[in-house]
Amino acid sequence: MDLALLEDKLVEAITKAATTIPKPTFEALKKSKERENGVAEAQLDVILQNIKIGSKKRIPICQDTGTPTFYVEAGSGFSNLKKVGPIIVRAVRRATKETPLRPNAVHPITGKNSGDNTGKNIPYIEWQIADSNELKIVYLPKSGGSENMSQLTMMPPAKGLDGVKEIVLDRVATMKGKPCPPTVVGIGLGGGSNIAMNLAKRALLRPVGVHHEERIISDLEVELKEKLNELGVGPMGLGGKTTVLDVKIEYAHRHPASYPVGIVPQCWANRRVPVFVSADGSIEVGE
Repeated sequence: MDLALLEDKLVEAITKAATTIPKPTFEALKKSKERENGVAEAQLDVILQNIKIGSKKRIPICQDTGTPTFYVEAGSGFSNLKKVGPIIVRAVRRATKETPLRPNAVHPITGKNSGDNTGKNIPYIEWQIADSNELKIVYLPKSGGSENMSQLTMMPPAKGLDGVKEIVLDRVATMKGKPCPPTVVGIGLGGGSNIAMNLAKRALLRPVGVHHEERIISDLEVELKEKLNELGVGPMGLGGKTTVLDVKIEYAHRHPASYPVGIVPQCWANRRVPVFVSADGSIEVGE
C-alpha cells in the first residue's frame, strides 16, 4: 500500500464530506421540499441551494465542519495497519488547512483550541477487525448542534417496545430545531449505556433509505420515521411535514434489568464518506 496515497485520499474524503453530501441525502431533501409549502419549503430550498454552492465552489456546506470521527474496518491480513492511525491524524491536520475546516478540538479543562482538529483521542478512531485483506475507513464528522442533542435513557424494561417509541418521539420533539432538522436519527437499543450510545452513532453509517437487514428492526425504523414526521417540528424547527429524513436502529442484547435507549441525531448535512483500500493496494474514495 502506498502510504502517501492513502493520506492524500483521506484528505480528499474529508474535503468531500465537508463540501458535499451523499446523493441519497440530497435526493431525500429534494423530495421533502416537494411535500412542503410556505416556511418549510423555503427552508429546504435554502438548504438545497447551499449544498449546490458549496459543492460548486468546493467550500464547506456548513461552517461547523464537525468533530473528526473515523470508523476503521481492518482485515486481519492487512499489512501496515499500525501506520493507519498516524496517517489519519496527518490527513486531518492537512485537511484543516487545505479545505479548510473549522478548528473544533478544544481542551476540556483549559479551553485551548489545538488549531488543527487534533488532540487527545481526537480524531476519534474506532477499530474493527474483519476476516479479509482489505481496509475500509469511513469518515463521519459530527457537528456540535446535533451532537449536543444526543441522549441516553435507561428505560425500565417493563415498558418494552411501546416505551422505546414513547422515548424517541418525546426526545426528538423536545429537540425542536437545535439539531438542524430534518435530521437522520440514530438509535441504539440494548447492551449497556456505552454500547447503546455507540450503536446509535454507528447506525448513522448507513445511507438514507437503507434499512436494517432484520425485518423486525426495519419495520420499526419505518414506523418511527412516519410518527416523527407527524410531530410538526419541520425543517430547522419552524414547522412542517419533514422533521426527519430517516431513522436508523442498531441493537445489542441487554441485561434483563436494563433497557438502554441511545439517541444520536445527525443534522441535514448527514456527512459521511468511505475510503476503500483493496488487497492489491488500490485506494478509492467512495460515495
